[in-house]
Amino acid sequence: MLKYLIRRLTFLFFSIFLASVSLFVLLRLLPGDPANALLSVGATPEQIAAAQHKVGSDLPLLQQFLKWIVQLFSLRFGNSLISGVAVAPEIASRMSITVPLTMTAFLLALIVAVPLGFVAAYRARTWYGSALNAISQLGIAIPVFWVGVLLILTFSLRLMVLPAGGFPSDGWADTAGALKSLLLPVLTIAIVMSASLTRYIRSATLDVLGSDYIRTSRALGSSYVEAMWRHGVRNAAVPVVSILGIELATTFIGAVVVESVFALPGLGSLLVRAISQRDYPVIQGVLFVSTMAVLIIGFCVDLIQRWMDPRLNKSLTATRG
Repeated sequence: MLKYLIRRLTFLFFSIFLASVSLFVLLRLLPGDPANALLSVGATPEQIAAAQHKVGSDLPLLQQFLKWIVQLFSLRFGNSLISGVAVAPEIASRMSITVPLTMTAFLLALIVAVPLGFVAAYRARTWYGSALNAISQLGIAIPVFWVGVLLILTFSLRLMVLPAGGFPSDGWADTAGALKSLLLPVLTIAIVMSASLTRYIRSATLDVLGSDYIRTSRALGSSYVEAMWRHGVRNAAVPVVSILGIELATTFIGAVVVESVFALPGLGSLLVRAISQRDYPVIQGVLFVSTMAVLIIGFCVDLIQRWMDPRLNKSLTATRG
């Protein structure tokens, strides 16, 4: 396991480095110059040269790349071309909204999806098992922004019990206001995610219920609950963990949609604004943090899977042999 951990960490760092190179190259392939964000129409050649020198776009590409790498290692990401504010503190303040939003919605969806998925599989031939299956399929087909609009219409415009959007100017210092502002966005993400997770958990549970080891355990005298707890839960959880990692990463990246619907000053809204203003340092910083989060989630999922299923380590050893 230690050798695998070292190898996996090496691969993680290499992936992060490759992501930083890809971000730098792809942004430089876009048409236009980042200095244009500082220029008005009819700028003189002297003004253009001064703007290029200010943003560093007049430097050779190799020198620009080395400067970008140094900024990554120091976790500074440079300063915004538009506001001049340091990018790293701005990203950190925005993540104080995006991360609680994503994690709370993920945990709520997991709490809802696990029992519903199990019931939908265990009672698959009953009317309510079929109903849960149909509802989960419907939930997957519904766009997340539409769910958000419906919740705003119901709880903000009609019942007037929750804010339709925004975030307190005092941030998390106004704890009650912050929680109320995040309640509808969290429900929006959780509703859509729980529908998807219910489908995966139902499928994994059906595979376990029809397995030979469950039937053998029951034939040896184990109760149904004991057989499922000793043999079924771990085997069903291994494929589900992969899906959980994908769902968490997708939700973190896709939070921009929900943040736009509810006007939340999170990481997604920062990225949208930076793209519209061609603010390269902010774009690079947000995309790099998002990519690194996805890679770290994948790394954690791999470790959890190997801890839950030792057969993965044996299969790796057998493949090398």
